[in-house]
Amino acid sequence: NNLSASCWSCLHPVNMFNSYNVKFHHRKALTSPYPGSHTERSQVPEDKVGWLTEWEDYNPVEYTAKSVLAGPSWADPQINDEGFSPKFNERDGEVERKSLNGLYMVENGRPRNPVGRTGLTGRGLLGRWGPNHAADPVVTRWKRDGSGNKVAHPVSGKNILQFVAIKRRDCGEWAIPGGMVDPGEKITATLKREFEEEALNSLQKSPEEKAKLEKQLQKLFNQEHFVVYRGYVDDPRNTDNAWMETEAVNYHDETGEMMDNLPLEAGDDAGVVKWVDISDKLELYASHSYFIKLVTEKREAHWSEDPGCEC
Repeated sequence: NNLSASCWSCLHPVNMFNSYNVKFHHRKALTSPYPGSHTERSQVPEDKVGWLTEWEDYNPVEYTAKSVLAGPSWADPQINDEGFSPKFNERDGEVERKSLNGLYMVENGRPRNPVGRTGLTGRGLLGRWGPNHAADPVVTRWKRDGSGNKVAHPVSGKNILQFVAIKRRDCGEWAIPGGMVDPGEKITATLKREFEEEALNSLQKSPEEKAKLEKQLQKLFNQEHFVVYRGYVDDPRNTDNAWMETEAVNYHDETGEMMDNLPLEAGDDAGVVKWVDISDKLELYASHSYFIKLVTEKREAHWSEDPGCEC
């Protein structure tokens, strides 16, 4: 159910633009069954995904996971719960309810997915009504041979870039080691924390070991970096009323020396963690292949053996 980033974005006519003027589409947000359940989304034809297309008979399935309804600290109450009056499209206390893509509609008290219909209402597995903000640190280095020289791809002639990838415990797909932004947390802190927790298993380290990791990582995360993407994510957990947004940031270790002494160790939501060669053959979670592709373009690294693969 995955396609390379070079072609998945061509599949669906419904699109929107993020702050970097990048087209986005629904594909994974229309898949069934909904993750972690046997719930099937109602079928949404391609020509009826967009809200501007009238569809009087639209009858989406209502689903919010029991883990969300249980009321954990990271989740909102139900819309009709007494005392809950969220301030959509603005900062609501410590919770950021503004979208990275601008204003979104609120209909019958519920925020409306800005990209279109998904065949499912409620929140699914997502805690917040409206945008659920995440951060994805893309940590990269050049692939090198035994002598320390950069390795070029034999077909494209471009140097091969590697990134730190995790295998998610929940679905078994490979992904960028990112996670949710905590209420009141700065995005820079989330990026560093998530990488430590998922790729270095910092939650299981002693205070001394954790302090050592922090010191080693500081140089990498404090150096010049670039924002790969900010905005909506085509995520299988998205619903008509709750959706994922992220800020993906590339931290590049040009010489490889900063990451050499950092032992990768899977932790938190990760089952496995390792350095992975980047190419269009990667099949990654949600929109992660697309983010990785943008990094290769920025770094002028190898992506595909086919020079005409760009959409």
